[in-house]
Amino acid sequence: MVRAENKPKSLGAQLEKSLTGIKGLDEVTKGGLPKGRPTLVCGGAGSGKTLLATEFLVRGALQFGEPGVFMSFEETSDELTKNVVSLGFKLDALAAQKKISLDYVQIDRSEIEETGEYNLEGLFIRLEHAIASVGAKRVVLDTIETLFSGIPNPAVVRAELKRLFQWLKNKGMTTIITGEQGEKTFTRHGLEEYVSDCVIFLDHRISEQVSTRRIRVVKYRGSPHDTNEFPFLIDEKGIIVMPITSLGLRYRVTNKRVSTGIPRFDAMLGGKGYYRGSSVLISGSAGTGKTSFVSHFADAACRRGDRCLFFAFEESESQVVRNMLSIGIDLEQWAKKGLLKYHADRPTIYGLETHLLVMQKMINEFKPAAVIVDPVSNLNAVANHANVKMMLTRLLDQLKLDRVTTVLTILTQGSPTSESTDVDISSLADTWIRLRDTESGGERNRGMYILKSRGMTHSNQIREFVLTDKGVNLLDVYVGPSGVLTGSARLSREAQEKAKDLVREQDAQIKQLNLERKRKAMEARIADLRAEFKTEEAEIKKFIKQEKLRRQKVSQDREAMAQIRKAD
Repeated sequence: MVRAENKPKSLGAQLEKSLTGIKGLDEVTKGGLPKGRPTLVCGGAGSGKTLLATEFLVRGALQFGEPGVFMSFEETSDELTKNVVSLGFKLDALAAQKKISLDYVQIDRSEIEETGEYNLEGLFIRLEHAIASVGAKRVVLDTIETLFSGIPNPAVVRAELKRLFQWLKNKGMTTIITGEQGEKTFTRHGLEEYVSDCVIFLDHRISEQVSTRRIRVVKYRGSPHDTNEFPFLIDEKGIIVMPITSLGLRYRVTNKRVSTGIPRFDAMLGGKGYYRGSSVLISGSAGTGKTSFVSHFADAACRRGDRCLFFAFEESESQVVRNMLSIGIDLEQWAKKGLLKYHADRPTIYGLETHLLVMQKMINEFKPAAVIVDPVSNLNAVANHANVKMMLTRLLDQLKLDRVTTVLTILTQGSPTSESTDVDISSLADTWIRLRDTESGGERNRGMYILKSRGMTHSNQIREFVLTDKGVNLLDVYVGPSGVLTGSARLSREAQEKAKDLVREQDAQIKQLNLERKRKAMEARIADLRAEFKTEEAEIKKFIKQEKLRRQKVSQDREAMAQIRKAD
């Protein structure tokens, strides 16, 4: 039975559709292929026509409960089964379960040319038997050119095609018919697109030695559809189609913050780090420490228990891990725990759209909270700046929609003070960090500053930093008469200030000693004065006592004399 959530939706009074189950294709076609009608899938050799048709049948049988018939005019059933087993499609098992019927029809062109007659009555009988054997709802005919290879008259071909398509419609079969691309038409005969309800064109192009697969819905009777070209990827799970248009500015934001992994850097960003779900650009020339900064961020994310996806376009995983160990960051531990995942590729291995598709696929599967792309400027090797910016815009829009914090690094050229980048994506970044080399005193030193950080207060200082065995260390700012001091000039200034501090400290100690000496001298004088005072006090008290006694004696003597004289 078809699950409720998998039932195709009819678009008002428009025709009913059948979901293909192919990632992205149902979105591009606004709900799938026309139900009960034929669809032409055309393209050059190797463009993926047979694989798309095969997946359409397999997904129908496994996901939507719709058995199917695959009738091939070029490959035998055994060849077809072996060709798609690498995608995980087990056609022989599905055939044994009566979910798919495989049939190979050999067309003998010489026999047709000898008799001069051609009609599809035998094909109709064979198809009807195959449909009835599995209760089919879907049919694939691969490829149409082989079926009509012996008919030189275009009028006959067109008449028979009309008969074939009408027969399939009468049977209610949702059908895919594959066709080879012509020189100036979508198919060799240039006729099939005029009698199909839906035409899908596949293209496998090479540009500057880089291949890209693209899909386009050329025509879709009775239904709206996207008319742009869309990149698609064939991987171990089948076909993935990705729309190339931007998702737009529909994402929501949060006030939550995530650490940069460098405490003093967090302090420069209001003490809390980046906004979660924001986009961060770290630019700088070669050797300024861009990868070191993003590795700190990856380490901090994993320590929080967040998953981090690291796309590297310059260095392999083992090289990044080894290099970061030199500054005390052990990223391998997080890779072993499944919190950190690397994807390292040369940019020239894919076209730009395929890079986007691969990245999006990995993001959907790994579901990271943080994504690092190091460096995005390497994508210039496969596309011009405008296309790289469009690609990154689509990537950032999707990541912001999912509230994934994204850190991009980009290589800058020219003047160390230049604020331009090879890919003009600074406007896409919520936070822009600029790393730079400064030359003075015959040496090069590293510095950094924050050009912008939307929605938060941030430092406006230019800070020198060094790479130590414990990671990135932001140093204190030293300003001299000619500006900010770095490197040896800063060390010399520090030494001078330390010497001055030492002299001042010694002066203070001498003054302290002098003060102590004076205090002791003062206390000694006070002690002497107190002793002298006590002596004088004792003498005075003795004199006063003696004077008192004398007065008493005199008084007594006077009284005694008075008594003798008989005085009154």
